[in-house]
Amino acid sequence: MGALDSHAGRVAGGQTVEFRPSGSSMVPLIRSRQLVTVAPVDPAKLEAGDIVLVRVAGTTYLHLVSAVDAPAGRVQISNNRGRVNGWTNYARVYGICTAVDGVPRPRTEHKRLRLPASPATPRSPDE
Repeated sequence: MGALDSHAGRVAGGQTVEFRPSGSSMVPLIRSRQLVTVAPVDPAKLEAGDIVLVRVAGTTYLHLVSAVDAPAGRVQISNNRGRVNGWTNYARVYGICTAVDGVPRPRTEHKRLRLPASPATPRSPDE
């Protein structure tokens, strides 16, 4: 299990997390080791251009939503360099990136998932 899988498990359990992903696939939106904030998300509210913590074909990514197929309950995930990772269903979308280095991302606040006050059963990142 990688670091992103651990973060995905925490977000799926209802936590907002901060971490510093590495890599260059999301430049200039996210540069390697910038601090990102990821919160639970309502996948039905996602739009192309949102940055999500998601599992596609067995790998967890912090990547862009490049297309939405709402009737099928799925999103297409891509990096910021044109590489399409594939489609995944809403159950595998764990969170939305709400800030990068403390700067809020646009159009994210109304997409956050508001969980009940009682403890919920966390989703597994492998769902």
